[in-house]
Amino acid sequence: MNLVILSPEREIFSGEVKSVKVPGSAGQFEILKNHAPIVSSLAKGEVRVIKGNGEKMTFNVEGGFVEMLNNEVSLLVAGVATSEEA
Repeated sequence: MNLVILSPEREIFSGEVKSVKVPGSAGQFEILKNHAPIVSSLAKGEVRVIKGNGEKMTFNVEGGFVEMLNNEVSLLVAGVATSEEA
């Protein structure tokens, strides 16, 4: 599935991913390929991404929104800090 992460300032990430774990307002949840369509607000917390090649990335966000539709995930986030893992 494809993921795009956008902040008001710039595009943070765009590419193929295996999973995305987000801090939803009602609790953390994970989005995988073929997930049902969803729109949710995000709380302050950590977004974890597993890219198509297995590489892990994490982003600390202050809040925002996530939308999943037809294996396209869009994250609109504020206050982003990035770190990459091996």
